[in-house]
Amino acid sequence: MTKADIISEIAKSTGVDKTTVASVIEGFMESVKGSMASGENVYLRGFGTFLIKRRAEKVARNISKNTTITIPAHNIPAFKPAKEFQKAVKGE
Repeated sequence: MTKADIISEIAKSTGVDKTTVASVIEGFMESVKGSMASGENVYLRGFGTFLIKRRAEKVARNISKNTTITIPAHNIPAFKPAKEFQKAVKGE
């Protein structure tokens, strides 16, 4: 399912025009990105949590040049689904 499919489904089920739905979804995504960029997690009850995970510094190998490189510590975004979400996907 793509963002366009989501917009179409929401517009169809609510009766709101697609441009309004698209702007709301874009605003939601920008809000989530902005919060996570500033170091805050985003909690959506019944859906899940967008988390920031810290990856530690590590040493890796460049196999083609047979050298080692250091990958610095960094943050990555992650998603942890809520229990209700997991049950729905599992079909319980």
